[in-house]
Amino acid sequence: MSSSNFMEVTFKAISINESFARICVAGFCVQLNPSIDEIGDIKTAVSEAVTNCVVHAYPKHNGTITMRCEIDGDMVKIIIKDQGIGIKDIEKAREPFYTTKPSEERSGMGFSVMESFMDKVEVEQNGEKGLTVTMYKQINSSVVQVSDAS
Repeated sequence: MSSSNFMEVTFKAISINESFARICVAGFCVQLNPSIDEIGDIKTAVSEAVTNCVVHAYPKHNGTITMRCEIDGDMVKIIIKDQGIGIKDIEKAREPFYTTKPSEERSGMGFSVMESFMDKVEVEQNGEKGLTVTMYKQINSSVVQVSDAS
């Protein structure tokens, strides 16, 4: 997908920046005139992806998260990338209720939430360090609907 517009921002992997990421991506996506539900879906999915980085990627030190948002037509592509410890078994981690931190009362629903709010979610290792989560959302409200007024 070649983007017709994009933005990229890097921020510290701390919990306070989860709300920053939500606002940032929502502000960028406004150009597509999304519905309240569509923007809510995107913000929720970004929240989950960023929170996963904050909680799991950097257990021993602070790191960074890079978020890139691309728009091509009515498609939004959001890439959340860290340089943390990665995930040993991505397929297992994508299973509902799977968590590596049950003592912290984590629900293990992060990837399931992302998948329920976005059209497509891809998860891959960044070589030897970190993880990339790529999410896609078609903005249907950006397409003008013509109704039959007869």
